[in-house]
Amino acid sequence: MNEARQRLLIVEDDLDVAEMLNAYFRVQGYEVKTVNWGEDGLKACLSFHPHLVILDIRLPDIDGFEVARRLREDRRTRNIPIIFLTEKRERTDRIQGLSLGADDYITKPFDVQELRLRVRNALRRMSQGSLTNPVSGLPEGNLVDERLKEVLNNPNWSVILISLENLVPFRETYGFVAADDVLRAVSLMLTNALREAGTTEDFLGHLSPTDFIIVTPAARAEALRNLIRPRLEQSLDFFYPIKDREAAATHPQRLTVKMAFIPTLHGQYRDIDDLKKDLLRLKQ
Repeated sequence: MNEARQRLLIVEDDLDVAEMLNAYFRVQGYEVKTVNWGEDGLKACLSFHPHLVILDIRLPDIDGFEVARRLREDRRTRNIPIIFLTEKRERTDRIQGLSLGADDYITKPFDVQELRLRVRNALRRMSQGSLTNPVSGLPEGNLVDERLKEVLNNPNWSVILISLENLVPFRETYGFVAADDVLRAVSLMLTNALREAGTTEDFLGHLSPTDFIIVTPAARAEALRNLIRPRLEQSLDFFYPIKDREAAATHPQRLTVKMAFIPTLHGQYRDIDDLKKDLLRLKQ
């Protein structure tokens, strides 16, 4: 998808912010439309057909959460990437936004170059059909689903979930680039672990940007799991600046790893959605 032809819709009631974003992204080669009300944003999605929506949460009529909910319920707009741009910093607000299917969440005040990179990544992911994660390069979306369907209910296969917790507060403190570095490093460590203790049949991908999944023969799964967890846990402190490491070690929102392990797929799942839900339920 050519950037010069990509259309951005900005739904923002702060006229200064809306005008700044309009001018900035036009210089970057995008076609841009701005509206100031939530209902106007919904109408613009049907007439302007944006490739991505930058959506404020606090709007004069309906809030951004309601806009996102309606976009996701309409088959004509359900696949448009959404990036929330908001002053709301509470964890519950981020969770609500992401649960509505938003692709990203950035708080004000923001770095416009960081926002540009997030827009670029979301558009790249969309143009690739969500086949690979734009940060790690690992499979996601349909590629992961296809592999899970192949092994579903096969007792010779195991599944390991590796979840990187608290990346959002880390990103808010240290920035977008530092958070991406963490994801890339974790993906590299997982790849190296598979080379050391796995087999050529192993599959590594994303269930979500911060949830990694490994599909591996059952005979090797336990050894692989025992290798991965301590290796990741010992490395996470090094992503913090030296001056912050001591405080980060006891902070309730420090980077941590949670894992779930299903040692054998022995006929207990009706479909891959059941399998995914169980993995998320079991992680600890």
